[in-house]
Amino acid sequence: MTAPTVLERPEVVLRPSRRLGAMAAVGAARLLATQSPARIRRVLARLGAGAQPADYATALAARQAVMAVSLTCRGARGCVPRSIATTLLCRMTGSVPTWCVGVRTVAPFAAHAWVEAEGAIVGEPMPPGYLRALLAVGPGSAPW
Repeated sequence: MTAPTVLERPEVVLRPSRRLGAMAAVGAARLLATQSPARIRRVLARLGAGAQPADYATALAARQAVMAVSLTCRGARGCVPRSIATTLLCRMTGSVPTWCVGVRTVAPFAAHAWVEAEGAIVGEPMPPGYLRALLAVGPGSAPW
């Protein structure tokens, strides 16, 4: 049995240069999302070297831009490419959020990927403590 899903239409109007950057980030993220978690971690750690931590507003704007250009990233199953693309788009402006992969702490079990900035989950409708990170890559993370 399936339940209908309604994707939110983003209310973000992007400048052409921002749209192009978001599309490039989504394309790269879709390729990177097919790799192992260890490889994703290495790539994001190297890309984040020397970057400043992203503030919440910057990370949220990047997430919204990514969702504006990609149906995949808007869907419930698009959390991995969405979170990677958000990280990549932030990096294009010189900062990086913390990329996290983890699990839901309440039943039923589910895996999820997200980004955090300033200690808060960015743009997700989940209360604090709902998710537990098992792997996190942020500014200053050492590549394996």
